[in-house]
Amino acid sequence: MTSGRVELAFGRDAFDLDRVAPGQAVWKTDDPQLAARLRKTFTADAPLRRQPIDLHVTAAEGAAVRVVARTALGISAAVASAEPARPATKHPLDAATLRDQLGRLGGTAYELRDLTADIQGRPMLPFSLLGKLRHDLVAALDAATTVPTRVDRGKSGCDLSPSLSLGERAGVSEEQASPLPTLHVLVRSLAQLQAVLELGERRLAADFADIRQYREAMAAARAARATLLLATPRIQKPDEMGVFQLLAKQEPDGILVRNWAGLRFFRDRGLPVVSDFSLNVTNERTAAFFVQAGCDRVTASYDLNREQLLDLVAAASPERLEVVVHQHMPMFHMEHCVFCAVLSPGTNKTNCGRPCDEHAVKLRDRIGVEHPLTADVGCRNTLWSAVPQSGAEVVPTLLARGLRHFRVELLDEPAAEIARIVAAYRDLLAGRTSGRDVWNALNAANRVGVTRGTLEEKRNPLALL
Repeated sequence: MTSGRVELAFGRDAFDLDRVAPGQAVWKTDDPQLAARLRKTFTADAPLRRQPIDLHVTAAEGAAVRVVARTALGISAAVASAEPARPATKHPLDAATLRDQLGRLGGTAYELRDLTADIQGRPMLPFSLLGKLRHDLVAALDAATTVPTRVDRGKSGCDLSPSLSLGERAGVSEEQASPLPTLHVLVRSLAQLQAVLELGERRLAADFADIRQYREAMAAARAARATLLLATPRIQKPDEMGVFQLLAKQEPDGILVRNWAGLRFFRDRGLPVVSDFSLNVTNERTAAFFVQAGCDRVTASYDLNREQLLDLVAAASPERLEVVVHQHMPMFHMEHCVFCAVLSPGTNKTNCGRPCDEHAVKLRDRIGVEHPLTADVGCRNTLWSAVPQSGAEVVPTLLARGLRHFRVELLDEPAAEIARIVAAYRDLLAGRTSGRDVWNALNAANRVGVTRGTLEEKRNPLALL
């Protein structure tokens, strides 16, 4: 209560009332109702979503123990022990000890999923310092996952850079804190998901026409200790909110959102969200808008050409950006369902019998190229370009400018072709091959070739003279 009168009653002889003067301030030190309401926000009965994290530890005698953590969405943080590890006379550090000590994350927003260790010699670090290292790591992760964006309103641009670099927040050098490039793979069927899991990929997204298959997909991903995001439809009408509810029910590791309604729905429920290409992030202002709206990462728009994409990476914080470097470009998205109109006696999704589950449809253009057609969970159709677009040649430049999140999107590729594509981009991100070699290899292996599309480098015509 901030105004008005209130009657205070005290126990008999609880204190000397003569010592209370008119106008003296009275402080309320306990409120059972408020305490009970607050307790619900942190007790075990409250819903608390914990992010799985992977740890890599390096330890050697005479050197600080270093821990690099990566969340399920690829956000990284690194810390180092305050003292160097000493040579052990007994009980040297090993992976089991590190997992036990660093995995004590109860009461935090994280849970340990995997731990790898690079241990040289017989280093030893007291448990008290390991505990301090764990607390520092949680603080660094909290800072990395809630980076405030800095907006300079005196300029025409919008600075998406964090106010502190990752290295400054974690207390280690920028080079040590910089995460490795991450390959994300989007699959469109259970068979593709299984093929990608068998290849060892663990940063995945799924976009299925049959929403009922997501339960099996999530089970397969969890069994393989993989992170799986589920994609929303591109269009969401008010009477279709049940789709969002079914996606949330699967308890995915995150959501690939393709419309504003999805962003608000899943952000309000505490699920990590990554904005997809359809939210049209084309410059630092739109990137900043969606980061401030709650996106962990934003995907660059397909409308950007090579120069515009590089400008976006230069203007925005690279760790917040994701670029699709291999995909079949969607040529148009429509309400009309060709499957229902041509392959079913029904009139709409309630009586069509879902011929899209059994038949593959392609539309042949005027020069004889057949372009795949798919239906989404809302029976809207997308026509895809038959020729995949590869941005392999621009990847080295993006890496040099700090971009760390790259996505490959599959459409209807069989397992053998998936293996070729994934291996090519793995080698490219690891620096084992060049962008030109990857593009040439994919172009030769695909029956209809590949295209550079919007990411083709503009060449100076005078250079040919």
